Amino acid sequence: MKKFKKLIIACDGESASGKSTSAKLISKKYKLLLINSGLLYRYGSKLIINYKPKNIASFLDKKFKKVNYKFISKQKLHSEVISNHSALLAKNKKIRLIINKFQKKIIKKNKKICVEGRDIASKILAKNPKYDLAFYFTCNLEKASYRRWLDLKKKTPLVKIKRSLRKRTLMDKKRKNSPLVKVKDAILIRTDKLSKKQVLSKMSKFIDELN
Repeated sequence: MKKFKKLIIACDGESASGKSTSAKLISKKYKLLLINSGLLYRYGSKLIINYKPKNIASFLDKKFKKVNYKFISKQKLHSEVISNHSALLAKNKKIRLIINKFQKKIIKKNKKICVEGRDIASKILAKNPKYDLAFYFTCNLEKASYRRWLDLKKKTPLVKIKRSLRKRTLMDKKRKNSPLVKVKDAILIRTDKLSKKQVLSKMSKFIDELN
């Protein structure tokens, strides 16, 4: 395995496409700081659901100035209610600017980092700094739905999850602000065709080939 003094990885993909698990595996292998941008939107949604502020942007701006990523990553943020709310929140341009600013602050302090989400290669790591390597994750709806069903401890009906995932992916791809897109040089990872071990192997091969 090649060692790096600087390594910036972008991982984008659809809901339940396996990007989070893959990003965790690759971050652990290459000792990268992992930032899950989806958790930031989920955290914002949880705060809004709990506090019901009148001015959402002003409220979240204050909250994100006082919190660190480590605290956010330890919160329980995976529920169907939060998932649906965060999809709507992600369409808000003012909220995206607040969360992007929060992410950029962390990114600029770390030379070895993996950031995963839906607009990482196209927006967050498009420049200053730019990613060294970008991956784009997809998974067929049947497998993605089953995967999310297990994540939610089988408490939500599978058919409801399938409907929710289809809707979420369409929203992500069609939203006006920072839509989910595969940048030209992103490496496609089909997690419905590959095991976790095969995904890690494929990603590692491209990383080790970097100059």
